[in-house]
Amino acid sequence: MAEINKSLAFWRSFPIFEEFSKELIEQVAALAQHRRWSAGAVLFQRGDEGNYMILLTEGRIKVSLFTTHGKELSLRHFEPGALIGELAVLDGQPRSADAIAAEPSEGFVIGRAEFKAFLARNADAMDAVVNFLCRRLRETNEQLETIALYNLDARVARFLLTTLRQVHGDELPDEARLQLALNQVEIGGILGASRPKINGAIRVLEDAGAIRRDGNIIDCNIARLRRIAEPED
Repeated sequence: MAEINKSLAFWRSFPIFEEFSKELIEQVAALAQHRRWSAGAVLFQRGDEGNYMILLTEGRIKVSLFTTHGKELSLRHFEPGALIGELAVLDGQPRSADAIAAEPSEGFVIGRAEFKAFLARNADAMDAVVNFLCRRLRETNEQLETIALYNLDARVARFLLTTLRQVHGDELPDEARLQLALNQVEIGGILGASRPKINGAIRVLEDAGAIRRDGNIIDCNIARLRRIAEPED
């Protein structure tokens, strides 16, 4: 029984499956195949056929866009527990970005044809996936709002809060520790700022008592981070 509960908790830790019943989890687990990727491995490129999605269990995957002149726009860095490439699997369109293993990584892949057939057989699973996609759309809207409407100090604070919610859920504790895998260049790519500006914003957060740094370990004061993330002016 303990092993069954552990397996259910593992699959439900991926947001797309968190509303799935035990029976649906068992069916989806039977579709998954384990994979490993070395650092620098290209998982897929923009324009590729979207014939599988990835459930990341170890490592870190960087998703980016590249211009014709080779300039990179970093969209997101995915860490264990993330789902990657699900939109192309669901709508049948080509990949919209490149995915590269930023470090040795592993996870499970589920093929498009198998997953679509599974959804066609299970209306409850389809409803759960629609709910997941709606949540993902709201997260994307929030990310765009952050870049467009807030100063850089607020953007960094909101980035840290969003990352913390991926670990702790929506109900954050008063104090939380975050081990951040991204460097300042990578954070800058996500937030649309240079490394020196990101460093300056982090110092502002430190001076305000919102964070304390020890290498890549960041101790966060949630209330102070929220005040910076939502400036009154």
